[in-house]
Amino acid sequence: MIRLEGLHGQTVIVGSGIAGLVAALEMAPQPVVLITRAGLGQECSSAWAQGGIAAALEADDSPAQHLADTLRAGDGLCDETVASGILSEAQEAIALLESYGVRFDRTADGVFSLGREAAHSHRRILHVGGDRTGSSITSTLTRAVPQCPSITCLTDINAQRLVTTDGHITGIQLQKNDYAEVLRTAQVIIATGGCGGLYDASTNPSGNFGQGVMMAARAGAALRDMEFMQFHPTALDTPQTPMALVSEAVRGEGAILIDQTGRRFMAQVPGAELAPRDVVARAVHQIISRGGRAFLDARATIGSDFAQNFPGIHALCAISGVDPARDPIPIRPVAHYHMGGIATDKDGRSTLHGLWAIGECAATGLHGANRLASNSLLETVVMGRRAARDVAGRGMRTLPTAPKSDLLPDNDLGPVRPVVSKYLGVVRNEMGLRCAISKLLPLVETYGRGSDPALVALAIAVFANLRCESRGGHYRSDFPDPSSQSQSYLMTLTEILAHAGSARQDPLLRTA
Repeated sequence: MIRLEGLHGQTVIVGSGIAGLVAALEMAPQPVVLITRAGLGQECSSAWAQGGIAAALEADDSPAQHLADTLRAGDGLCDETVASGILSEAQEAIALLESYGVRFDRTADGVFSLGREAAHSHRRILHVGGDRTGSSITSTLTRAVPQCPSITCLTDINAQRLVTTDGHITGIQLQKNDYAEVLRTAQVIIATGGCGGLYDASTNPSGNFGQGVMMAARAGAALRDMEFMQFHPTALDTPQTPMALVSEAVRGEGAILIDQTGRRFMAQVPGAELAPRDVVARAVHQIISRGGRAFLDARATIGSDFAQNFPGIHALCAISGVDPARDPIPIRPVAHYHMGGIATDKDGRSTLHGLWAIGECAATGLHGANRLASNSLLETVVMGRRAARDVAGRGMRTLPTAPKSDLLPDNDLGPVRPVVSKYLGVVRNEMGLRCAISKLLPLVETYGRGSDPALVALAIAVFANLRCESRGGHYRSDFPDPSSQSQSYLMTLTEILAHAGSARQDPLLRTA
């Protein structure tokens, strides 16, 4: 049973990672309903973020330099205006988090202790508890939410579909166990995280297959840049699922990448270990695809200080019998962060009236083709606050009577993960992408247990098939060079299905 009495007509926020929590808190005193499929702050990527939050705070740094690094990493597809606006609000975002009780690491002199990560020209990464930034921020915000009387939390509930009338949001279908009901609302903020769970190897919660993207697409909202998945180059290479991340901050403190022979294979690459993530991920992938192994070696540069500087990573390594002070850490690239998602403007508004999207499920234009490290946590805070203010300034529309809701089957990623992992990984090609489309489209059309995750995977495959070049997180072995003319793609589900249908007709697939 889902008790919705007295909640109809309130703004709904789906997701309780940092983006959703900030939006809910910043909506006060306007009443909101915060919906999460688990407990507050649980099963979200925010809580697992080891890195930090990027902000240009040093005297010799500036938002302009931060922007230049972001545009360079984004490989030509960032929206410069949007990116500039978000990065210029970094200092305000830090102050906002501190107002809710977040305590960033500081030096003995009381100033912020700033780290450096790949593709950043300055030390501008703030941390909390060393490598526990995401979990510390999330836990602080989850303690603040129950103290805010304007927020009603509905936990252990799945949001399944957006309800629309004449192109406007009029409700959201919720489901718990064997019960489904529509909560009537004209304002929904989607903050459901990424889709790394579509892959066999990912640092994301295994259930995160892009639920928010799926709901938005089915309701008619446009998607952007779905082909761009960032593969983190240094996940701990163990059978653990999801895979544990070895933060980029370890390389920022001097750790190097070596192969099984001890050769430092990034030494001659511009930026070396701190080159953009797509470059490092492909280099690691190449070592492994040739039958070798890759390791992160922190013995000489960090050594006995590793446990103190990176307590969370040290504990994860210890579970596998690895002591980073004495042993190279075995690593491999895995799906980590999705740069694409629901297309939004600078305030988080989607192309569908009454729908906003924030955090990893949204494509604001900040990240372009390749996210600059630690910009994502900054984006969650800035966009969470922006969306909250934009929604709060609007009145709730008159709502029709809620339609009857049909119980939907539980999602099954079993048929989808092998296809995504084989064809939509670090290296892609036309035949593989068309094979993926031919296998995923029937799953979408069945409307069975695999239909929803297959829809998100199909969107990635279609966007990737259309991009006949290599750029950022999208690498095509058949088109290894970037195009001289490139742009972001924007498509609705109708357009995605049309492209998929055409690709499936390729006669070469009949023998594939």
